[in-house]
Amino acid sequence: MSQFWSPIVHDLDPYVPGEQPKVANLVKLNTNENPYGPSPKVLEAIRLGVSDQLRLYPDPNATQLKQAIADYHNIETQQVFVGNGSDEVLAHIFHALFQHDAALLFPDITYSFYPVYCKLYQIDYQTVPLDKNFVINLQDYSTNNAGIIFPNPNAPTGCLLSLNDIERLLQRNTQSVVVVDEAYIDFGGESAISLVNTYPNLLVTQTLSKSRSLASLRIGLAIGHADLIEALVRVKDSFNSYPLDSLAISAGVEAFKDQHYFEQTCQQVIASREWLTAELSDLGFEILPSAANFIFATHPQQDAGELALALRGQGVIVRHFKQDRIKQFLRITIGTTEENQHFLTILDGLV
Repeated sequence: MSQFWSPIVHDLDPYVPGEQPKVANLVKLNTNENPYGPSPKVLEAIRLGVSDQLRLYPDPNATQLKQAIADYHNIETQQVFVGNGSDEVLAHIFHALFQHDAALLFPDITYSFYPVYCKLYQIDYQTVPLDKNFVINLQDYSTNNAGIIFPNPNAPTGCLLSLNDIERLLQRNTQSVVVVDEAYIDFGGESAISLVNTYPNLLVTQTLSKSRSLASLRIGLAIGHADLIEALVRVKDSFNSYPLDSLAISAGVEAFKDQHYFEQTCQQVIASREWLTAELSDLGFEILPSAANFIFATHPQQDAGELALALRGQGVIVRHFKQDRIKQFLRITIGTTEENQHFLTILDGLV
């Protein structure tokens, strides 16, 4: 049927998400999901939302959710955009803000959806190499550009940039949009949202999939100057006026209200990450410093691809990337205490 495709489809190389295996009883440490479930208040909101009101369309503006986010971050609702997962939010950003004559800049090792969006929207881009320690050096982002985007912490490395580094970039780069993709910021970083009222070209994206345990509901957001948000709304309403369903809106509101549960689970993940990092070091692994809910590790005497296959053979899945600079690394999601211990037990028998 390819003869019926639009010409651009032939050249697309779609993003490949982490495997969602159908095999039972696997220890799944490959997709950076939160090992702890959503807040009980979120589950109660979903239960209450399951009624004959589902026959009605949801609020196209997700007003209650935007208000909850604005209240949480002490900003105005017109500074908030929400969408069907941060991937959709990012897609709208690429479409609305990065289609200019110059090249978009992002790291050479980063979230692999970025080049996919560039191909889809025919955006010229240039990758900027991480330094020898796999850290983003924002001093390298000084050329003329159509925009700059990077995750903080970066993915898949987990390495964190300071807020001071980001602000220095914003002071230098005033003529294009800077997007900070904060999918993992709640596990050890300081959000750049505190800078959006000072820098009108800053846009910060986040997701409720990771730190708020709502990956199944697909809730993403962007925060920035109202002019940037209006551009995203125009694209969204030219594509899909109802990106969030009523259950997702209700759940998102409660997720932001239950601060105690959010902080408690984040601290559990952080503590487990530090413990697992120490244990892996004892097994001879070299680990990049992580501020995310995963660890990026390599072993000098082990082939990462073979190790990933051996782990899978014993019921544990981790993520292996084949990109040249990182092909000897494994990305290991932080699981529950039991999952982490089981993973280490299996790993100890392999290395």
